[in-house]
Amino acid sequence: MKIAVTGKGGVGKTTLSSLLARLYAADGFTVLAIDADPDANLAAALGFPPDLVASITPIADMKDLVEERTGMKPGTIGGFFSMNPRVDDIPDTLAASYNGVKLLVMGTVKKGGAGCVCAENTLIKSLVRHLLVERKDVVIMDMVAGVEHLGRGTAAAVDALLVVVEPGQRSMETARTVQRLAADLGIRRCYVVGCKVRSERDRELVRKAVPGLEVLGFLPYSPLAVEADLDGKSAYDVAPDLVEAAREIRARLDELEGLRK
Repeated sequence: MKIAVTGKGGVGKTTLSSLLARLYAADGFTVLAIDADPDANLAAALGFPPDLVASITPIADMKDLVEERTGMKPGTIGGFFSMNPRVDDIPDTLAASYNGVKLLVMGTVKKGGAGCVCAENTLIKSLVRHLLVERKDVVIMDMVAGVEHLGRGTAAAVDALLVVVEPGQRSMETARTVQRLAADLGIRRCYVVGCKVRSERDRELVRKAVPGLEVLGFLPYSPLAVEADLDGKSAYDVAPDLVEAAREIRARLDELEGLRK
């Protein structure tokens, strides 16, 4: 199963990604979580200890690795570099692991006076393609609001694009934009997940948010999840209502995609 999770910032993408990753890991799957959001906080949401979180270096910031694999020093201008760098060993050698989940943080490729960022971009795109196309793990990608990390060569490998929507017009507009971008890339299996819902009215708003896309389920608004975020804890460990709701979402997704343990 290869899952990409997207939506407007702050709607609950990271919460959903972390819950799904922990659920699959608890059932014995090999799980690789990818934090592809510039506001990277998936490690904390997964319940990684603070010292382990602090030790994680984003791939885009590993200058020696970028130069070794691409043949180009980050920030330099001109010259040749590899467009197909070796990346197959990175998940097993550089991923942080905890609670049965491996985590890779892609990082933000900085711009504005930093020189050419071609090498970093090439390494990240090659790594994402490898993770989605060639790895046999359950891969869950917590994305920025859009499909920027998915090119035409990798989009077909995504089993499901989950568009997270909260009851609000801006969230719904973002979701419809994502739907159009996904269609342009040929991603056909798109689903909606409602988040922070408080009432049946909220659920109905989410159901109507993106016409044509099936709603897998809903994550309720949870004060326990808010406290978990403030305390740097995982919602999986402190918010049983969210875990149960995520379990139902996962069961529906597995049913639709034919996943069997």
